[in-house]
Amino acid sequence: MLSYLGKRFLFLIPLWLGISLIVFLFLQLTPGDPAEILLRKEGIEPTREAIEAVRRKMGLDDPPYLQYGRWIWKVVHLDLGNSYRTGEPVAKELFTRLPATLELTFASFFLMVLLSLSAGILSAMKAYGRFDRMGIALAIFGASIPSFWLGLLLIYLFSVKLGWFPVMGRGSLIHLILPALTLGFGTAVIQARLLRTSLGEVLRKDFIRVAMAKGLRRGRILLRHALPNALLPLLTTFGVVLGRLLGGAVIVETIFSWPGLGRLAVEAILQRDYPVIQGYVLLTAFIFVLINLCVDVGYRLLDPRIELGR
Repeated sequence: MLSYLGKRFLFLIPLWLGISLIVFLFLQLTPGDPAEILLRKEGIEPTREAIEAVRRKMGLDDPPYLQYGRWIWKVVHLDLGNSYRTGEPVAKELFTRLPATLELTFASFFLMVLLSLSAGILSAMKAYGRFDRMGIALAIFGASIPSFWLGLLLIYLFSVKLGWFPVMGRGSLIHLILPALTLGFGTAVIQARLLRTSLGEVLRKDFIRVAMAKGLRRGRILLRHALPNALLPLLTTFGVVLGRLLGGAVIVETIFSWPGLGRLAVEAILQRDYPVIQGYVLLTAFIFVLINLCVDVGYRLLDPRIELGR
């Protein structure tokens, strides 16, 4: 186990280098000059001389390979640089916003797991019934509807018309319900259909028939024998889904004015704040890879036949 974890963490080094290089190259091709944007924000006329002076101060007049090498050298020493907009260390800004994003992501993931498990189990138990057909319609609806449109729809219905939830901001648990529902609903209905299919296949296995022949209660058969085996193919998708929720929080945080990493990334993109964008991508990539590593280990715990090294 320890050797496997060590190899996976070593694999992160070339992965991060590749991700950082791709992000850096895309930012170089992005239109807009951070120096000009910074001057306009400070109310200074962005003349050619003023822009060149700011670019020299920010190191943007150096060749791209020197800029990339300088930034990577800082990252190796755990320094993500300073924000162009605020002058604050990028690491400080990221880790200040990280708790809000993790709160939203794990709340939506918990909601997704709860809805998908309950709906998937009920659909499998009542296969081809009314509830099962309604689940198919919801899965199509959830896969088709964009999260930003669903968020605006929920705001209009539950905040503007009914007044049950606040429109935006972060504070109490009530502020978390609409953003978490917006982020997790589409994934929940799709995962419910996957669980329904997987559970239906497991319920037709021979060992389930043997358990029924022994007279075991249906609930015990479902929870102790069928569900753990049905969750195995879904466990990998849960890891990918958690990563997608983390990335999808960008749109949801912007709609609900949630003070997380996603909103910080949008502000940095609009202001061409390259250090913040690069730091955000590296941090989210690390979290995504860490989530997938936990999924692999969890897969091994659920199925002892699997050897992690192979």
